[in-house]
Amino acid sequence: MRVLIFSSDIGEGHELPARVVCDGILARRPDAEVLVLDTMRAAGPVATLVVRRGAEVVLGRLGWLFDLQYWLIARFAPTRALMRRLCALIALPGLLRTVAAFAPDVIVCTYPGANELLSDARRRGRLAVPVVSAITDLAALQYWAHAGCDLHLVVHPESAAEIRAIAGAAARVVAVRGLTSPGFEAPVDPAGARAALGLDGGAPVVLVSGGGWGIGDLEGAVRAALAADPAAQVVALCGHNAPARTALQAAFAREPRVRVSGFTDRMDRHLAAADVLVHSTAGLTALEAMVCGARVISYGWGRGHVRLNNEAYARFGLADVVEGPAGLSAAIARALLRPRSPDVGYARRPAAADEILDLAGA
Repeated sequence: MRVLIFSSDIGEGHELPARVVCDGILARRPDAEVLVLDTMRAAGPVATLVVRRGAEVVLGRLGWLFDLQYWLIARFAPTRALMRRLCALIALPGLLRTVAAFAPDVIVCTYPGANELLSDARRRGRLAVPVVSAITDLAALQYWAHAGCDLHLVVHPESAAEIRAIAGAAARVVAVRGLTSPGFEAPVDPAGARAALGLDGGAPVVLVSGGGWGIGDLEGAVRAALAADPAAQVVALCGHNAPARTALQAAFAREPRVRVSGFTDRMDRHLAAADVLVHSTAGLTALEAMVCGARVISYGWGRGHVRLNNEAYARFGLADVVEGPAGLSAAIARALLRPRSPDVGYARRPAAADEILDLAGA
């Protein structure tokens, strides 16, 4: 059994599912060969230059440019069609060479750019291997969904309608667990999680997160959380953004209610401890908070696909969306009044690894 996973280092929302799927497959089939590859590197240097170079600068400092790029490549039909053709010319040959060299039984895409190209190649008869799209966003699924994709795995069941609107009524969609840490598949005691993190078990906890890249108005979110409740403890996660972490540590050096941290691989513990999550980039962290029962507020970086995810959060009633700093403190205060409601059904979903192996005929 050979499984080829195309991921991307553009955020943990792509890399974490790839690692977890790999581990899940090997746990079930220790004899399997699983190869996880960065999509841009497999596609070639031109694709890397166009898509990957400077991504940190664009996301962290030039949000307006990311908005414009997203509109051009995903929303405006003429430039979207042009980009499809260019990607097929520039990136698809490298991906198909990689597939041919590894000869997998199934391909899993945790990066939507890979899914778009490979699913289209499958639909056109250029690829004989089944393709799985492992989707970690709620909405904005133009690249995640495709008529040539054999299986769409989702973390939000609400995504199914958009997928079928894009890929057709016959598109196969399965809501699964196993695209994020296994720690979310078993209940974590909030009191124990707070004790492990050194937090006061009797005071509310607000977790502020900027995702893997630590982007968004983290300082504004921390200040709003402090103002929302005089007893609130605030934990700010800055991901891999060292300058943001340094700036927050300096800004709140004399505030004992604030703790600033970098990247963590124990989001299950942090979210079990949290009453409220204020998150900037949607994606997996919001889903993880919902599983744990933390109330979710999306704030600080409503750009590109995140803007469309925010609209879907509000439409489905999954999260509160706050556009600017003025209303954030009140939104946090309201969220603190709502009881925890963990998603106990998440642990009962089929595992992503089982669905992938079933498709491959294992």
